[in-house]
Amino acid sequence: MARSPRSDDSPSLFADQAPRPLADRLRPRSIDEVVGQDHLLKPEGPIGRMVAAHRIASMILWGPPGCGKTTLARLLAEHTDLHFEPLSAIFSGVADLRKIFDAARGRRAAGQGTLLFVDEVHRFNRSQQDAFLPVVEDGTVTLIGATTENPSFELNAALLSRSQVFVLNRLDFAALEELLQRAEATEGRPLPLLPEARDAVKAMADGDGRYLLNLAEELFALKPAAPLDAAGLAQTVQRRAPVYDKAQESHYNLISALHKSLRGSDVDAALYWFARMLAGGEDPLYVVRRLVRFAVEDIGMADPNALTQSLAAWDAYERLGSPEGELAIAQAVIFLGTAPKSNAAYTAYKASSRAAKETGSLMPPMHILNAPTKLMKEIGYGKGYAYDHDTDEGFSGQNYFPPDMARQEFYRPVERGFEREIRKRLDYWGKLRAQREEG
Repeated sequence: MARSPRSDDSPSLFADQAPRPLADRLRPRSIDEVVGQDHLLKPEGPIGRMVAAHRIASMILWGPPGCGKTTLARLLAEHTDLHFEPLSAIFSGVADLRKIFDAARGRRAAGQGTLLFVDEVHRFNRSQQDAFLPVVEDGTVTLIGATTENPSFELNAALLSRSQVFVLNRLDFAALEELLQRAEATEGRPLPLLPEARDAVKAMADGDGRYLLNLAEELFALKPAAPLDAAGLAQTVQRRAPVYDKAQESHYNLISALHKSLRGSDVDAALYWFARMLAGGEDPLYVVRRLVRFAVEDIGMADPNALTQSLAAWDAYERLGSPEGELAIAQAVIFLGTAPKSNAAYTAYKASSRAAKETGSLMPPMHILNAPTKLMKEIGYGKGYAYDHDTDEGFSGQNYFPPDMARQEFYRPVERGFEREIRKRLDYWGKLRAQREEG
């Protein structure tokens, strides 16, 4: 009797003898073995409730690398009677999707559903994402998409409305420690690390379980004469570059963290986020441009030197270059973080802009218009203008708003920094103006 040919995805005779990476050998075999995602997977969590009910809805799993998105999708497939169809958006196109959808329709006609797992789903363009809409809508497939990018930016609103978005956490130290203990149990020996080096390994993983286990496998293979301390570890393995994409969400998250830390006068946190951006490869000129914006938006006249300092840092960096120029930017970060804060100038500008749009083309009062011609003088241009320097106080108190517009107060300085002095001046001039009007 002839044997049927082996399918491409069936295991070969020697599959069990092939070497497998430690991360693959330790891949969870049940939902209970997944670490770091209790907020989703515990019985009262949203995915935990789906598993208990044996009903999986279409979903997007959003999280950083190595947090278990692909593993979780495979485990969810095992808790259903659906046919599991894995797909990578990196290597697939619309033609591949059509084949999968046609096969799914055939299975549906025979009474079986399809769970389609799409890894890196954000790599599909808008038109490719649109192809999912009808088959997700009518239940031909249950979609589980995995992405490291913010779905709000990368996925169609129509696709998001048909799916639930679940955010997976980066693995914390407790979860990473559990993975290291599982690795040691599998290998039957402890990692050759002193306690401080063990903590350093977890820090180097930066929340990525896959990276941690690959690093552990490398350390198991070393077999040093004595356990490594932190310095020995640094000499032995390469430190991982921070996860940072200058064109994606991490870029905006970190600049937001820097800006808000400065606004909150937390100079140490601001320095940390500044350093994080540089470590991720951010252009220092982008950071210093944001510092200039911060100086005028969040400090303003509370300390006018803020703008001078941030512009000086920009100029110093362009003159010095890297790495010395970064010190000038750090100095600006410290100055801005410790300066008194006020958005009064920013608020005044916005309020005056709104008023300018609302009032249209009102003419200035005649007395403040120049009269370069005889005709203009005859019709009243410049008539009655009071030259402020001729008054005892250097202040005439005349009206400079359009005659048909009530006086407005756009600028309201705060009682902080230099604006405290400005407030005193404005109050003084306001008192003189009231006296002129009464007289």
